[in-house]
Amino acid sequence: MANHYRQWIAQGGHAGMQYLENNVEKRLDPTLLLEGAESIIAVALNYAPARHIPDDEYQLAVYAYGQDYHDVLKSRLRELAVCLGASEVKIATDTVPILERYWARQAGLGFIGRNHQLIIPHAGSMFFLGEIVTTASFDHYDEPMPCRCGLCRKCLEACPTGALGDCFNSRLCLSYQTIENRGDIAQEVKDKMGTTIYGCDRCQQACPWNRFAHPTVVPELQPSDALLSMRRDDWHRLSVDDYRRLFKGSAVKRAKYEGLMRNIRAVEENE
Repeated sequence: MANHYRQWIAQGGHAGMQYLENNVEKRLDPTLLLEGAESIIAVALNYAPARHIPDDEYQLAVYAYGQDYHDVLKSRLRELAVCLGASEVKIATDTVPILERYWARQAGLGFIGRNHQLIIPHAGSMFFLGEIVTTASFDHYDEPMPCRCGLCRKCLEACPTGALGDCFNSRLCLSYQTIENRGDIAQEVKDKMGTTIYGCDRCQQACPWNRFAHPTVVPELQPSDALLSMRRDDWHRLSVDDYRRLFKGSAVKRAKYEGLMRNIRAVEENE
């Protein structure tokens, strides 16, 4: 695991996400996050939506339909830590340097599929991951789950840019280009955007395991009526104030107003 991560960074698989180069030792050794750490409790929070943006309108990755998952997940992790009576803990989401998919697999939550997502059998991959690093020890620990993709390659075939593979290429990923990238969208990626203006769900949509997904019941993760009512003309006329109102407390603010409008213009050019 450690060698694979270091090699991926060395090869530039993380593209412009320089923060992934930081705190590498902490990412590889959770005991550096919390002195005396003995255990990691890994959790998964379902975000599969019950309602969707109409298929003929501009699309967002469904994880961003509701409120910012960092806040939602951290709140529930703190409550869980209290219920477990764990006093010395480090609450972690993907803002903390920790390899969350690795630890979720080690905890037996699911397996890491060819799409590089954690897949929970008979539940799918539409889950936010979180961890409680704790000094507590337990009588029993779960076992890692082996990959259950079999011969299936549907996610690889569905990825429009070929970003998936043994070594994930972030630079080619539509999610990276439309969210993390602060510059111009690479032309070979722009041509593959379709109608998606934020993120990408194509590998998840292709995954057979996601046919078992059930809509989340978490209130904070439900899409607003305002978001679902957005139409192409509304997106093109989106002002800074509109953006702030529509995405208050939303993970979409990661792309910033300028980034979202860049994505909208790129999609418009393809139509």
